[in-house]
Parts: sequence; C-alpha cells; structure tokens
Amino acid sequence: MGAWLLALLVLLAMGSRPSAAQGVELTTLNLVRSEAALEIEFAARVKLPRTVEDAMQRGVPVWFTAEAQLMRKRWYWRDDRVARVSRQWRIAYQPLTGTWRVALGGLNQTFASLPEALLAASRSAGWKLADAGQIDPDSRYYVEFSYKLDTSQLPAPMSFGLGAGGADWVLGVQRELRVE
Repeated sequence: MGAWLLALLVLLAMGSRPSAAQGVELTTLNLVRSEAALEIEFAARVKLPRTVEDAMQRGVPVWFTAEAQLMRKRWYWRDDRVARVSRQWRIAYQPLTGTWRVALGGLNQTFASLPEALLAASRSAGWKLADAGQIDPDSRYYVEFSYKLDTSQLPAPMSFGLGAGGADWVLGVQRELRVE
C-alpha cells in the first residue's frame, strides 16, 4: 500500500509540472533612448502547455500582460518608481469562423492559426516608457520588465482549479535592464 501511494504521488507531481519545452522565453529585450523618450521593445517565444491550448481551442479567452517600470536608484531609501506602463493582449478563438482574434486595447486583428496569434501577442516595438525629461542624467536607472499569462483575467469557473494543480497556467518571464 505504501509503494502504491508513493507512485501515485510521483505521477501527480509529474503531471502538474510543465515540461521544459513549455513556457516563455525572451528573444529580444532592448531599451531605445532618443531625444524625446525612453522606449522599450521586446519579443518573446511562447510555448503553451497542452491544457492551456485545449482550453483556448474550446473558446476560453486568455490574456497576456507585459509590464515595465522605470526605477531610479537611491542609496538612502527605496528605489523611486519614475514610470510604469503595461499592455494586455487578449487571444480568443472564434469557432464559427475558425480564426483567432488578438485584441490590444481597442484594436483587433484576426489570424488563421494559434501560432500566428501568439506571435502578434508576444512582441512590441516603440513602446514609450518615459519622456526624456523624466530622466535625470546624473542618476542611475533600471527597468523591471515582466511578460506573463494573466490568470486573473480568466472566467471565474476556470480560476477555481488553478490553485495547486494549475502549474500549467503559470507562464511568464521577468528581467531587469540597466539604463545606459
């Protein structure tokens, strides 16, 4: 009885872990400084776990969120947040047309396949982080960046099971960049 229980626990633990091929990998993350502003550009490679992809195929919309914070280093207190921006992409399958819709704010675009939709929802260029006037040349700055699958936006019935067994739904990446 003890060996059977141990084998069951091992199988359950293995089943709730995402495989190494699943997740989010940042392929590009750059800060672009011009005379007018500090901009961020990024591109991510997203490999969805089978459970997430199955839910999407059944019409469950998912949201991906990118956030960036410009922080000024201070030696005497906590670092000061100078600017914060975020974007949310909504990906939803349209079963009647067999297409995927990606929404960013009020803009919508339709794609023929899920990989095309994920590609559109996992990159941004020319994204303004802060005006040039907000950056003091005598101070040191860094940017905290994150990109993730936002499970807080899921429909309420979907979020009940995401406690202990929802490891497949935890996708994201975080990076910190120094402003030069």
